[in-house]
Amino acid sequence: MTPSSTPFSTLIRTASHEQHVEAETSTFMSDLLGGRLGVDAYARYTEQLWFVYEALESGARELSGDPVAGPFIQPELMRLASLERDLAHLRGPGWRDGATALPATVEYAERVAECARTWPGGYVAHHYTRYLGDLSGGQIIRGTAEKTWGFARKGDGVRFYVFEDIGNPAAFKRGYRELLDALPADDLEKQRVVAECRRAFALNTGVFRALGEEFRISA
Repeated sequence: MTPSSTPFSTLIRTASHEQHVEAETSTFMSDLLGGRLGVDAYARYTEQLWFVYEALESGARELSGDPVAGPFIQPELMRLASLERDLAHLRGPGWRDGATALPATVEYAERVAECARTWPGGYVAHHYTRYLGDLSGGQIIRGTAEKTWGFARKGDGVRFYVFEDIGNPAAFKRGYRELLDALPADDLEKQRVVAECRRAFALNTGVFRALGEEFRISA
């Protein structure tokens, strides 16, 4: 498939499929979804997400009027306030005092922030990998967390995964893909965005790998 003959939403999904699967099937995520890790591991993962989304959503303010990235910045997607509410539930009101980013998380957040400052197309790649993932596979994590650690359905502890302002997620994702298809970029730029999407998945996998080392299950 070539960028000129394929809808960009299809191109970016298929071109990053291998990296997507690698992230989903990491040891840490497999153990988390399999109920083999405690709530501390889930809280630590949620903490790492906060650093990434802080970079993603801080950058959004400056890009809201950008012709490339601006259309993707929609308030109903914003997750930072929900993450903070979850962390207050998981770690207590003083959670910020003890929050630390793993080196892999620092690398990830710094790349997101760099794209927000210097390259709107790259920012779109990170926006796509995060928010469409939250709306899709993220719901599996929510269900597991509710069942495994007894969080109230769509309540504190899993609010990050609850998009209260999106009534029809399937329709919203269709609209998002239409925005991707209409991305004002030539074929070369689209290839660069696809490469950045792969990099985003690799950075995410790096965080999973580091969490897997921290929460290694003894044989």
